[in-house]
Amino acid sequence: MTQEVKSSSTGTILMTFLAGAAVGAVVVALTTPKSGPELCGDLKRMVRRTKRKASGLAEDATEAWDEMNKRTALAVSDLQRGVADAAADLRGIPASK
Repeated sequence: MTQEVKSSSTGTILMTFLAGAAVGAVVVALTTPKSGPELCGDLKRMVRRTKRKASGLAEDATEAWDEMNKRTALAVSDLQRGVADAAADLRGIPASK
């Protein structure tokens, strides 16, 4: 339970930080004296950079999710096998391996 709370808290802090950084970057871009075309170019570059970073984060999250699913499936399988073996031991039946 502590790990779940910690992970959730860390994710919230990370997302808040990223949102704040994005807002700060937009504010700087809009308050810096530039011509229209320069500002437009800066904003386009900022959007492309943000999309790349978001894509990388999404890939990392997908990989972490897939790994967690694999580990969970293995843990469930081990637990089921252990429960079946324990039940067989209690009944006095040799466990099938």
